[in-house]
Amino acid sequence: MLTVDFERLGLRPGDRVIDMGCGAGRHAFEMYRRGADVIAFDQDADELSGVRELFAAMRDAGEVPDGAEADVKEGDALSLPFADGEFDRIVAAEVLEHIPADIQAIDELVRVLRPGGVLAVSVPRWLPEIVCWKLSDDYHNTPGGHIRIYSDKELIGKLANAGLEFEDKDYAHGLHSPYWWIKCAVGVKNDDHPLARAYHRLLVWEIMKQPRTLRAVGRVLDPLIGKSMVLYFRKPELRGPDAG
Repeated sequence: MLTVDFERLGLRPGDRVIDMGCGAGRHAFEMYRRGADVIAFDQDADELSGVRELFAAMRDAGEVPDGAEADVKEGDALSLPFADGEFDRIVAAEVLEHIPADIQAIDELVRVLRPGGVLAVSVPRWLPEIVCWKLSDDYHNTPGGHIRIYSDKELIGKLANAGLEFEDKDYAHGLHSPYWWIKCAVGVKNDDHPLARAYHRLLVWEIMKQPRTLRAVGRVLDPLIGKSMVLYFRKPELRGPDAG
């Protein structure tokens, strides 16, 4: 289930890319499949172990182009262990809402992005998220959970203040918002509730089979109640003496 549009990201084979806060690796796997040189970055060693294993399985199965590379790196989003301007493209999907010092994390992302490079960042969209917070304290009051709700204006402003140029905005996963509203209403841990179970089966069908009807419904719902807001930014090219 991808959130980022890799055409908007401008991903090309051979690009050096980082999936910051990669979790289980969904975006890292797709970038590797498209021929990029991928670093899956996270602070969760267990998650990274699984990502490393799947990278190897993809190589062994011949699912990646010749020359594509992939590795994992454990570390802190507030102090990325990479050189200035090391990456051509960066994905930070559903991670900034978890980080107290989000401005410091943004500064690090900008630092390791090369001039002319593109960053895609996604966070929970304001309206679907505020409904979840209103319905359930348990939804966000958990260790490592969501600590803020971004408006598009706020997040665009923070990234612009860090030196990036805003390029585009999109919304994704419109079918998923009602599921989380149901979960928050019946209890976020109440997976056995009949309504929650039924809607979960619908989402599994959507993800696994991608039926045409649900794709069409998703295209209608995404701009209205898409669960995720996706923003695309470019780092300005160097000008003057520093341009080399």
